[in-house]
Amino acid sequence: MTALAPIRFDPELDCSPYELYRRLREGDPPALVDLRNAPAMTICGARTSSATAIAAWRRDEVGEDVVLLDDDGRRAREIARSLRHRGVAGVRALFGGLRLYDHALDPRVVGSERYLL
Repeated sequence: MTALAPIRFDPELDCSPYELYRRLREGDPPALVDLRNAPAMTICGARTSSATAIAAWRRDEVGEDVVLLDDDGRRAREIARSLRHRGVAGVRALFGGLRLYDHALDPRVVGSERYLL
């Protein structure tokens, strides 16, 4: 088994699960785009779109506050980084993906409403 290199949080590229949860709770959510075709679990308000379609976004097609979602954050991060290199600002990835979001937001701590579908 090969070890994966650690991924460091980059506030320009990543949205933390806690930031997203706080913004959902306060009624100020970013636009959420789930990159998976048929997600078993997602976040309330997320729309689905293919990674290919999103990777082709142009600067004038994207708002200033978009968070990409996937299982572990890797694909979302890769696409967000690519878009930012092409001048599409305002796109970030959910750090650690929905797995970390689900794990980090323990319902015994934050309550039953975690905005997961």
